[in-house]
Amino acid sequence: MKMLLFLLLMGIVGPHCTSARTHSMKDFYTASSGVPNFPEFVIVGLVDEVEITHYDSNTKRVEPKQDWMSNITAEDPQLWERETQNSLSAQQAFKVNIETLKQRFNQTGGVHIVQRMYGCDWDDETGEVKGYNHHGFDGEDFLILDLETESWIAPRPEAVLTKQKWDKNKAYMAQLKNYYTQICPDYLKKFVNLGRSSLMRTEIPSVSLLQKSPSSPVSCHATGFYPDRAIMFWSKDGEELHDNVDHGEILPNHDGSFQMSVDLDVSSFPAEHWDKYRCVFQLSGVKEDQVIRLDSAVIRTNRGNPLLLFIIGAVVAALALLIAGIGFLVYRRRNANKSTPSPASSSELTERLNQPSE
Repeated sequence: MKMLLFLLLMGIVGPHCTSARTHSMKDFYTASSGVPNFPEFVIVGLVDEVEITHYDSNTKRVEPKQDWMSNITAEDPQLWERETQNSLSAQQAFKVNIETLKQRFNQTGGVHIVQRMYGCDWDDETGEVKGYNHHGFDGEDFLILDLETESWIAPRPEAVLTKQKWDKNKAYMAQLKNYYTQICPDYLKKFVNLGRSSLMRTEIPSVSLLQKSPSSPVSCHATGFYPDRAIMFWSKDGEELHDNVDHGEILPNHDGSFQMSVDLDVSSFPAEHWDKYRCVFQLSGVKEDQVIRLDSAVIRTNRGNPLLLFIIGAVVAALALLIAGIGFLVYRRRNANKSTPSPASSSELTERLNQPSE
């Protein structure tokens, strides 16, 4: 995740989204201490933001999460056993690293989280490939790989020691460069081909207007769309609005589709001017926009239905729990399009790197 690529916001008269796509393969490693009711170690593999593999310290097994991954198993029946052994090794390495970082930051008890994200993006139209390798500690950037300079960026003083150590490891840097320019793109193309019918599908959402009370903003809500490359905005007389507008993030649904909202503060708008406003939804690969006019007659509200607000609140609460779990896997929203390698020896499906210790 953004797990997730956003298109450039454009006006209603702007160009439509094209069918070309930037595909991504990412692996998220999360080690935690002091977090109740959450596995101490989790690995999640994603292709185009769809979970394809999962491992955690409770099950101690790597499991495929998509039916089309069974084709890989047919080719190599022992694959998941080897993946499991690699993940067990990674779990032990992360356990050591989290203690090392706690000492580095002069911390002992409390909640601590170490995360690494790695992977690559591939533009299926231009062929451009971009690799990522990010490390985080307690929700902050710790180390970032710069492939152009073949060096590490240390955003925090506590990371300088590791940066210096890894910068000197030319063999490891050569492994990284080979992985992000050759191995990762090859696997990504293979996975996209295997899961094409699912990953390349297009699903049109239902779009509706919601409002909690007469004084609340009107929320334009789209749910059930796929892929996650979509934009939604409010416009007036064909021009995109920026004032009095609050854009929400694209969020996952339980069925693999996505949802998003954009709010419009209508408190200062005369009712007779409402018909000038439109909510516009654009989905990558779809020529026709979905447009809904601001009309009090179509707004869904809890007025006249006291249960509606409760239902909406329950859905939001459930989503919050889901995103909280994902939040452990994605330590910063702005890094959601980037990824990192495993601690000791990462997944065979993605990377075999023997990463140095912190």
